[in-house]
Amino acid sequence: MPMFSFFKKTEPVAEEVAQSKPESWAARLKQGLSRTREQFGRKLTNLFSGGGKIDAELYEELETILLTSDVGVTATQYLLDDLRARVRREGLTDAAQLKGAVQQSLLALLQPLEQPLDISGHRPFIIMLAGVNGAGKTTTIGKLAKYFQSQGKSVLLAAGDTFRAAAREQLMVWGERNNVTVIAQEGGDSAAVIFDAIHAAKARGIDVVLADTAGRLPTQLHLMEEIKKVKRVVAKADPSGPHEVLLVLDSNTGQNGLAQVKAFDDALQLTGLVLSKLDGTAKGGIIAAIARGRPIPVRFIGVGEKVDDLRPFVAQEFVAALFE
Repeated sequence: MPMFSFFKKTEPVAEEVAQSKPESWAARLKQGLSRTREQFGRKLTNLFSGGGKIDAELYEELETILLTSDVGVTATQYLLDDLRARVRREGLTDAAQLKGAVQQSLLALLQPLEQPLDISGHRPFIIMLAGVNGAGKTTTIGKLAKYFQSQGKSVLLAAGDTFRAAAREQLMVWGERNNVTVIAQEGGDSAAVIFDAIHAAKARGIDVVLADTAGRLPTQLHLMEEIKKVKRVVAKADPSGPHEVLLVLDSNTGQNGLAQVKAFDDALQLTGLVLSKLDGTAKGGIIAAIARGRPIPVRFIGVGEKVDDLRPFVAQEFVAALFE
């Protein structure tokens, strides 16, 4: 199959034009987490604002709020135990004092997930992305390309999702928008496309390779075997690669997302996560479930459709946006 590169300069697209309106990341994050804040932070604020004593009934109501926000059973129990310990240690007696204690407990739970991606150790730095269909994987690749470009890095995209023609075309559009090269084939083998892309990146002195892979369900064992093969082929093209294996996780999936994380991690030994579509869900508590169930670093979070609405995860910012 013929291989081609796609490299073209175009007029600014809607997402890029939208950036001309200045808006702080904190404001966009707060807006992006509005549904989760309504389900989680606001209910907690209402629960604690009435004052009253800290008793079993209060803890039960708190447990319900945590569970309905998709924090999960394990993380909910952890947070309740930690909160009880803080209440005893700090001598808290009034429900109004619990809001700050919950914030501190949640921050302590999430901070270990805050591990920024460092791409300085390799050139090209090869990032392999996986995820189920519809998780926002291809869009995430386009946004990551823009993010790395903003850091002065050159980027090459590998259209490794050869099973879905629309995925290749979508990635080519992102390549056009960001003015970066896309290595693609019509059909063919995903691993072969990525293999060629890595060699092209080496020849051109590219800093970062973003390699798309075909979407698959973790229950599709034969497809999971294929993605393992892709990882092995990457290592043949560059013995030190892939340097990062990211799972793009649709935050709307709630507790099912944790099952996806475990399945893909078992197959690929994930090094990081991207939580996409946080702006469209009230289930942002899944990040707490991940922190207890499979604490893999959350490298980036996506809170909107604009090209720069994907940013590194910062626990303090995230918790603050849930409660403000």
